[in-house]
Amino acid sequence: MAASPGKGSISPIRCGGCSEGVLSGEQQQRRVLFGRRRGRPLRPERRRLKAELLPRLAVTLPACGPLVPQALFAGAPRPIWLEIGFGGGEHLAFQAAQHPEIGFIGCEVFENGIARLIAQIARQGLDNIRIFSDDARLLIASLPPCSIDRVFILFPDPWPKRRHWKRRLITRENLDRLAAAMTDRAELRLATDDRGYLVWMLQHLSEHPDFEWLARRPCDWRERPPDWPMTRYEEKARAAGRTPVFLRAERRPRSG
Repeated sequence: MAASPGKGSISPIRCGGCSEGVLSGEQQQRRVLFGRRRGRPLRPERRRLKAELLPRLAVTLPACGPLVPQALFAGAPRPIWLEIGFGGGEHLAFQAAQHPEIGFIGCEVFENGIARLIAQIARQGLDNIRIFSDDARLLIASLPPCSIDRVFILFPDPWPKRRHWKRRLITRENLDRLAAAMTDRAELRLATDDRGYLVWMLQHLSEHPDFEWLARRPCDWRERPPDWPMTRYEEKARAAGRTPVFLRAERRPRSG
C-alpha cells in the first residue's frame, strides 16, 4: 500500500529507459517517479535476504515485445493478479498464501517495503510472487492484452495539492492500459482514506467505458470484502481518524 511518504521526503526519481517496443515517441522519454526509494538502512538479515532472493523474484521487462506474465512462473499457465504499490507487502503475501494456484506480480519502488515482502516470502515459503521494483507504468505498458485477471491499487498517494494531481496513479491513461491488459470481467480493487482522491477515483471509474463500479449498497464500499485483509496503513489511517473506502470495479466484456 503506497502511503504518503510525508513532508520533506519526496524527491523526483529518474526511471530508466523503457523496453524497446513497449513505449514509443514521447513516451520513451525518461519518466520521473516521485517518491522514496529508501528509508532507514535495512537490518543485516533483510539485506541478506534481499541480496539472495530478489534476483530470482525480480521481473525484467523484455528488450522487445510484450512481457508474458505466465512465463514468470514454473508449471502450467495460471491466472495472474497484479498489485501496484504493495507497501510492506502484507496484502500481497496474504493473497499469495491463500491462492497458491495464482501468480502474483507486485510493483513497488520503496526498498524497505520490498525487503519486508521478501522476508515474508522466505518465512512463508511462497513461490508465486514476482517483484517489479521500478515505475509500475512501465510494466503496465508492456503487458499483452487479456493477461491480468485482477488488479489491486490500495491506498496510493493522494497527492492532495492541485498542482500535484498529474502525479496520481488513477488517470484515464493508466485506466486505458489496465483495461487493455485485463481479461473480461477481471476485477479492479482500489482503496483510499482521502476524500478528495475518492471523488477523483469514482469520477474516473464512472467516466471510463471499460469499467463498472460494483457497489450496490453502502456496505459494498464501506466494508472490506472477507478476502481483503487489514494492512498496517489502514490501521494507521483509522488511528488518525480517517475512514478508508474500498472500491471494486469490473472490466466490462469486450464487444464481439
